[in-house]
Amino acid sequence: MKKNLALSGARKDKGLTQEELAALLGYSKATVSNWENGYSSPSLSDAFKISRILNKDINKLFSGLYVQESYTDSVKESV
Repeated sequence: MKKNLALSGARKDKGLTQEELAALLGYSKATVSNWENGYSSPSLSDAFKISRILNKDINKLFSGLYVQESYTDSVKESV
């Protein structure tokens, strides 16, 4: 399990709480916390949404981590 410090740092730099980011994405605070702490990963489409919301390059946020193509597909390594 690898923490996503880039995601948590970008969220904080944008001035958003986990709860606020979760609300923008339609998820719970726990979901964002799980992404940041490495317990789960966002779907690929959610990773792109997060990138847009935080105004950060998706590679900076998720490089070397895993994202899912969908909720039912297996986890894929990001590029």
